[in-house]
Amino acid sequence: MPMVAFKEESTAVSGTTGRLLAYRALDVSIALVVLVLTAPLLLVLCLLIRLDSAGPAIFRQRRLGRHRRPFTVHKLRTMRVQCDEGIHRAYVEQLLGGHEQTHADADGRDLYKLAADDRVTRVGRVLRKTSLDELPQIIDVLRGHMSIVGPRPVIPYEADLYPPEYERRFEVKPGITGLWQVNGRNERTYREMVELDIAWARDHSLGLYLSILLRTPLVLLARRGAA
Repeated sequence: MPMVAFKEESTAVSGTTGRLLAYRALDVSIALVVLVLTAPLLLVLCLLIRLDSAGPAIFRQRRLGRHRRPFTVHKLRTMRVQCDEGIHRAYVEQLLGGHEQTHADADGRDLYKLAADDRVTRVGRVLRKTSLDELPQIIDVLRGHMSIVGPRPVIPYEADLYPPEYERRFEVKPGITGLWQVNGRNERTYREMVELDIAWARDHSLGLYLSILLRTPLVLLARRGAA
């Protein structure tokens, strides 16, 4: 290999490593601050979940991370225990098959989300509308399985249905927030969601990271696309 080409390749690898380390430092710093600030709130929410329905307050599920590596994601439980996951699996198959169904939210916007899902608890509905159910994923960020910003972590049976062009979303770590979350969320079709995830995988610049981070609180307050 020519010396110039070797130097260019080494510089590219070094630049990528440096960027990954910078993102990791940001992720850990933000996650620690959020964990400290929200710890009392998390305790209260866990108590409300236990009072509202039987079962643990924290929901654990296998998801796929970067390079399709499986990991356990943590969320506040929003459904009753021992629910039939076949309902969601069938809905995902419809979405990926192009047979998308929507339902209108309170403001009349069409959402690509299961409507009138009686598996969701009373507290769970509030948690989903406010996205507070995602808070325990801070632990997954600290463990290195997730980033603050990135694609939504995919359930294995979802990924089994993916066409080859969707694989690029696994080039980066999944995140708590991302382009999909700040660009309409459930108002987007499944294909649009994946395209936004791939856009992040293709150009996950520091500027875009910070932009998504700053936009997320505003989106959460507006509850745009939440269900």
